[in-house]
Amino acid sequence: MILIADSGSTKTDWLLINESESRRIVQTDGFNPYYQTTEQIYATLQTQLLPELSITTAVTDVFFYGAGCSGPAVNYLIEEAIRLLLPNVQTVDVNSDMLGAARSAAGHEPGVICILGTGSNACRYDGDQIIQGILSLGFWLGDEGSGGYLGKTLVRDFFQNRLPDELRTAFAAQYAFDRPTLLENAYQKPFPNRYFASFTPFLTEYLAHPYSQQLVVDAFQLFLETYVIRLPDARELPVHFVGSIAHYFRGQLEETVSRLGLTMGRIIKSPIDRLADYHLAH
Repeated sequence: MILIADSGSTKTDWLLINESESRRIVQTDGFNPYYQTTEQIYATLQTQLLPELSITTAVTDVFFYGAGCSGPAVNYLIEEAIRLLLPNVQTVDVNSDMLGAARSAAGHEPGVICILGTGSNACRYDGDQIIQGILSLGFWLGDEGSGGYLGKTLVRDFFQNRLPDELRTAFAAQYAFDRPTLLENAYQKPFPNRYFASFTPFLTEYLAHPYSQQLVVDAFQLFLETYVIRLPDARELPVHFVGSIAHYFRGQLEETVSRLGLTMGRIIKSPIDRLADYHLAH
């Protein structure tokens, strides 16, 4: 059996494929080896994934694509946790979520691949491997256009009295929190990107409001100008998007891509099924 994982900072989709190629999806918390140890990752796998795997000895190959999996030193943390969980597994192949997005969205065709979920990133893909990207600096220094970025901007505008009155009233009623709670989640608790991304449903709820429209469009324009337009051949290649933010704000994204003279490719909310097709074809 093959186990494929698509892991963001918020959630991980695990797809189990048996010998007859039937598929079953299990969902766990997300992982990021920059923020978690092998022991913490293993503990989550043991409580959330293991009970869903009826015959662990039958899992032969694991293909894991994850946020923060940027090289051997951090990828090993994920691999070690998986091997502790599944001691009989033969292959554990850990790669970046960027490569997973590329293989899902473009298959074996070249293109520009973008992730717009809790975090954000982009790269140029040659149909086999990532060949160029602009280094993402993570939540506090980057992630433009992401759910974390949108939520952070929204919350900042609320506390700095820059929200229109009607939205400020609605936001205060929906999210009962104060400045100490905000700062504790931002600077003391783990995964501030998840915390701020949790405010993006407010933007979808009030997306017809000019403020929400402008916030989202401005964020997408900043993302595209920072990470996409500067890539070679960006205007000659399709630009594909993977992630929940791209999915839920599709209209604003398509408008911004078109206005900047780029070619819109696929928008995929979750890449897991197309990743399965990619690996089964191999």
